[in-house]
Amino acid sequence: MVNEYEIKKEICDIGKRIYNRGMVASNDGNISVKLNDHEFLCTPTGVSKGFMTPEYICKVDENGNVIQANKGFKPSSEIKMHMRVYKERPDVNSVVHAHPMYATAFAIAGIPLTQPIMPEAVIALGCVPIAEYGTPSTEEIPNAVSKYLQHFDAVLLENHGALAYSDSLLSAYHKMESVEFYAQLLFLSRQLGGPKELSKAQVERLYEIRRKFGMKGKHPADVCLNMKDGKPSCHSCGSCSGNCSSSGSADSDLVAEITKKVMKELGL
Repeated sequence: MVNEYEIKKEICDIGKRIYNRGMVASNDGNISVKLNDHEFLCTPTGVSKGFMTPEYICKVDENGNVIQANKGFKPSSEIKMHMRVYKERPDVNSVVHAHPMYATAFAIAGIPLTQPIMPEAVIALGCVPIAEYGTPSTEEIPNAVSKYLQHFDAVLLENHGALAYSDSLLSAYHKMESVEFYAQLLFLSRQLGGPKELSKAQVERLYEIRRKFGMKGKHPADVCLNMKDGKPSCHSCGSCSGNCSSSGSADSDLVAEITKKVMKELGL
């Protein structure tokens, strides 16, 4: 039996963490947890994530309709984005959306996080592509994110922020932390003349370690068709799902082309 009150307390704790780490400002960001196929807990709109208490948390159904909310609180306006993740990724039990400084800067600059620069990021996170811009609280963002859900466990949102999701709230939060740490290291290493990337062989060895660990979620090591065909993986070539599926391939090709041009301009 799920103890909803304890989950609400955990949501508040994670909210404090993302607020205290500067991943959100003011009332930014939102968090949700799946209770079952028809019930979800989520943070309310217009409330700082650093000052929530359990009575702030709302309960909605799979369509985002309110099941329970205390007076003065209503679900986040971004609940549509969360519901799309749950609908298309049955393995996901929690979604975290935030505006971490460095990751959001890359999203604003239009640069996906695809360079393999540290083993932990390659194994646990994989590539982090950019979903094209959509107007907040509309179906535009869910539609943009949808194209990447089957191949990645985190995405940047163009000119907006970042989205991470996993089989537990703590894991989803950790992925958000990893995205920000990855972005910060990539930014700083570029100031020092550019990162020394791991080789294709090194990336493949790390992918093999991931397979042996049996880690959950989606990842280029598990789903990239390039790898299965003996070609460079998404992580090595920076194509970010360009050949991972037939659906949305035009958008993925565009992301890949933009990535190559940016990397060329930076001399990488």
